[in-house]
Amino acid sequence: MHDPREQEILREITRRTFFKQVGYGIGGLALSSLLSETLMGSEGRQAHSVDPLAPKIPHFAPKAKSVIYLFMAGAPSQIDLFDPKPTLVKFDRQPCPEELLKGERFAFIKGTPRLLGSPFKFERVGQSGQWISELLPHMKEIADDIAVVRSMTTEQFNHAPAQLFMNTGFQNPGRPSFGSWSTYGLGTENKDLPGFVVLISGQNNPDGGKSCWGSGFLPSVYQGVEFRSQGDPVLFVSNPDGVTPDIRRDTLDALRDLNEMKLAKTLDPEIETRISQYELAYRMQTSVPELMDISKEPQAMHEMYGTEPGKKSFGNNCLLARRLVERGCRFVQLYHRGWDTHGASEGDDIPHALKGRCMETDKAAAALVKDLKQRGLLDETLVIWGGEFGRTPMNEGRGGSPFLGRDHHPHAFTMWMAGGGIKPGLSLGATDELGYSVTEDPVTVHDLHATLLHLLGFDHTRLTYRYQGRNFRLTDVYGNVIPKLMA
Repeated sequence: MHDPREQEILREITRRTFFKQVGYGIGGLALSSLLSETLMGSEGRQAHSVDPLAPKIPHFAPKAKSVIYLFMAGAPSQIDLFDPKPTLVKFDRQPCPEELLKGERFAFIKGTPRLLGSPFKFERVGQSGQWISELLPHMKEIADDIAVVRSMTTEQFNHAPAQLFMNTGFQNPGRPSFGSWSTYGLGTENKDLPGFVVLISGQNNPDGGKSCWGSGFLPSVYQGVEFRSQGDPVLFVSNPDGVTPDIRRDTLDALRDLNEMKLAKTLDPEIETRISQYELAYRMQTSVPELMDISKEPQAMHEMYGTEPGKKSFGNNCLLARRLVERGCRFVQLYHRGWDTHGASEGDDIPHALKGRCMETDKAAAALVKDLKQRGLLDETLVIWGGEFGRTPMNEGRGGSPFLGRDHHPHAFTMWMAGGGIKPGLSLGATDELGYSVTEDPVTVHDLHATLLHLLGFDHTRLTYRYQGRNFRLTDVYGNVIPKLMA
């Protein structure tokens, strides 16, 4: 049986190119027949023999079978949440040392900024002794279940390119997202739901836009599908007025037959994607409403997550994420925007706005880890929390603003992970006494991607897709697996 990934490469070859390579002799006709049988099945119906989202076998035994990625768009302040700096507090509001500013580029800071110590208290919690801020009281309850990486670095310091870089391994639109690579490699275990689902809460959409969960040059069947918590859960799936289920079924059957005729002539994988997506949309008319109805969850679950059925919230999305992976969805990504705390006003400062974002997310994020653990799902579900970069140890003070805020900072930031083969209670990496630079165990975005793919059962150098004459991968030509992160 052929590997589905090999079949996708074969389908890139048009019939004209294929016959040019093998000739028009008996051997060429035999190979053409074999290819046709492989791709079209014994009845000649290609759409029913090759399902691009069918479960696939990774390179080696995986630790995780699904991913829930909690993306905190806007960049949380690591200095106020996970990386306490007593020296920074000691020299609060003092001019920043010149050696830190030499040759440095900031997004908004001008001149010589002043150091800004965190106004919040930290404590060591759990048997692991994790440092966690008072802003995250619920996170303290799962300190021994998470691995905190305090030595993340990135190459980008503006939101849109940094979000794209964190999600796709490249700063410009057009590359497949981490979720798309994952579903391309693994397929999904529920034929009635997309393999990759996106849920959004917070102030508005991420700066990087839908390219953050796009499929790039991969077949579009692997892109993220956005579910909405209000109105129609998925746009353009419901039947219009006057269209009955029988009419819809007959229409899809006719479209399928026409698309299969075209597919047999062109071997275009996007036609196969179109057939697959039409059928998936039809099945989702039944599966999605049941999934999205969290009102039937026990009251204890609503209290645990802080959820309110019918409301757009991060808490509701966390509960939906658990329901999705429980049903076999491969990759669920939650975006919660509003972490961009520059201090231009009270609405985006450290004392008020940062506290607000934590109140919106802390309880539900911790509940998700607890819930997965009590259901026996945490061991096979990889949970990731983090933004696109960090925040500066200095006050931004844009335009002389009296409000406290921090500029963008790519040199050092914090993420945490849990489950799916991650070493629980781990504290990895360190930064200098001001939190400006990484001093121990640096982890790049490509290193992170390589490690996460490893936990899903892939050698990141071998999970590739051929496009424009060469093989591409999520990690480009970079990335090293971080063994210390793994249990």
